[in-house]
Amino acid sequence: MAVQPWRKGVVIRIETEAPSTKRFWIQVPEVETFSFKAGQFVTLDLPIHEKPSKRWRSYSIASWPDGSNTFELVIVKMEGGAGTTYIFNEWEENTEILFRGAQGVFVLPEPLDKDLFLICTGTGIAPFRSMLHYIDQHNIPHKKVYLIFGTRKKENLLYYDELRGLSEKIPDVHFIPTLSREEWQGKKGYVHDVYEELIREKQPAVFMLCGWKEMIDEAKTRIVEAGYDHKSIHRELYG
Repeated sequence: MAVQPWRKGVVIRIETEAPSTKRFWIQVPEVETFSFKAGQFVTLDLPIHEKPSKRWRSYSIASWPDGSNTFELVIVKMEGGAGTTYIFNEWEENTEILFRGAQGVFVLPEPLDKDLFLICTGTGIAPFRSMLHYIDQHNIPHKKVYLIFGTRKKENLLYYDELRGLSEKIPDVHFIPTLSREEWQGKKGYVHDVYEELIREKQPAVFMLCGWKEMIDEAKTRIVEAGYDHKSIHRELYG
């Protein structure tokens, strides 16, 4: 895949989505349409270190291709994290940034002829939000789609009302949020219990995992042990 050029972006809007989590809308003035595939990411060059490799931070695009020159990122502030501390402290409306992308192969399989499990934690929801809107807007034929979203408390369920609405609107899309640290009316526990219950029949399926490395490593092990080929598992690691 060809390396994309560095481009200038402008922060045009900022909103708080959850505790320590914000949404940032970035406009790309040099193009009329910022083209990307649902699930891809951009890399930011932040002025936090002399070495480029220590300045770069990559984030999945949380919005979907809509023909505009604007895209959205959803970012959680990490305690002690140089990149997110800079973003939260320095970015405001009209801030100019340097970024590269979109890039990445963590995109929807074609065709969607097997059950699709979208399994994530935290801001790992970003590429899956993009994918579901893309499926909806383009009426993409699909089998069953399960969006399994794990977090600690309900206040951390990013895009909760929006994703619940999408699951009610799109046939055979199931949104299954699960909380590990709070009692509520929905699922309680970890994402692993949810998908293991759903794959008991060993139906043909594709698994897409996005989030922290520990969750992804455990999910990959469990899915393979359940009898699925490792080639059916696609990963996007955070941290």
